[in-house]
Amino acid sequence: MPRLTRDRITWLTYAQLGVWGFFLYGFGPVVPLLRDEQGTTTAVAGLHSTALAAGALLGGLAFPYLATRLGRGRTNWLGLAGIVAAVAVLTLFHSLPATLTAALVAATFGFMLVNGVNTTLAEHHPVNSPAAISEANAACAGMGILAPIVIGLTVGAGLGWRPAIAVEVALIVAVAVAALVFRVRLPANIPATAAADGPPRRLPRSYWIAWLLLGVTGSIEVCLSLWAADVLRGNAGMSAGAASAALAAIVTGMFLGRFAGGWIALRVAPIPFLLAALAVSFVGFAIFWAAPIGWLAVSGLVVVGLGNAMHYPLGISMALATAPGQADRAAAYSSYSVAVGFGVAPVVLGWVADSVGPHLAFLLLPLFIATAALLALSLTRTTHTPPGVRKGPLLSPSV
Repeated sequence: MPRLTRDRITWLTYAQLGVWGFFLYGFGPVVPLLRDEQGTTTAVAGLHSTALAAGALLGGLAFPYLATRLGRGRTNWLGLAGIVAAVAVLTLFHSLPATLTAALVAATFGFMLVNGVNTTLAEHHPVNSPAAISEANAACAGMGILAPIVIGLTVGAGLGWRPAIAVEVALIVAVAVAALVFRVRLPANIPATAAADGPPRRLPRSYWIAWLLLGVTGSIEVCLSLWAADVLRGNAGMSAGAASAALAAIVTGMFLGRFAGGWIALRVAPIPFLLAALAVSFVGFAIFWAAPIGWLAVSGLVVVGLGNAMHYPLGISMALATAPGQADRAAAYSSYSVAVGFGVAPVVLGWVADSVGPHLAFLLLPLFIATAALLALSLTRTTHTPPGVRKGPLLSPSV
């Protein structure tokens, strides 16, 4: 039976991605509150997602350079330090330029960290990387469950959302202290396989299909993170605090899905697994969108989260699997795809929402789900293997 060995390096990368999850999943519920606080439109508030997207681009550009010169371990810690700086700006300043800058800085360093974690796990667990990356993202979602709940509690208590976001700094300090106490060091240098001599090889067509897939599935997740609270307020009659806290339902579903997904990924091929996950996302969205009452809409969000759980772990695992020996470059380019999804989709949805309302605007999401399914099927065709040839990593379980 396939097994995933979790050593101290594995657990540290899980913890690092987990603290980023607290910020990432906490920032989504903050955006509608920032819109109310700053008196902007939905489309203007959506520029915070554009700032996240620009940061993802910058993080993707910086990561290969920094990983080569500093090593992935130091690059990961630099990413966490940058997130601390972004949280300080976000909590101390109230103007739109300041909050947009904070989102940009957080995403730049956050996506450097994400790339570092993904490539570290992909090469530390070369056979079982889909399972390891899934579990790391389960840690990310697990910590992300707490953020909307804490924000909902502090908003409901009249304290606002800033004290909740400031908890991120304490979490990062705790991870750093734990690494010192247990003397855990991440790999300091790029492995030889990732720094081959000569000019970089062209990434294959299958990589670029996976690249597009990451952008589309990222669009699904970020639109829900930023604007689902508005639908809960307008269509399901929930208060602002309750709607913000209810976004924890998505992250709860993602945590459960990724926790179970690590086990399933050892036994089920990535592409069929992804198609099943997209189907679950569609069912959950249908429940959420049609529900006229809060508890039913929130139940739909849990189901959406179960489906969304494996979109990114499987997508990034497939992208890295199509580019052996080029993990850092493939991971960095994947940030660009995520950036496009983060930067374009929420702004388009916000623009449509300003015209027809958030509820109708959310009908864009089934289109994203269908597009992702078509890309996954296309990836199946590009990785088809003839009879008698061993199947590639996208068409067989990670065993």
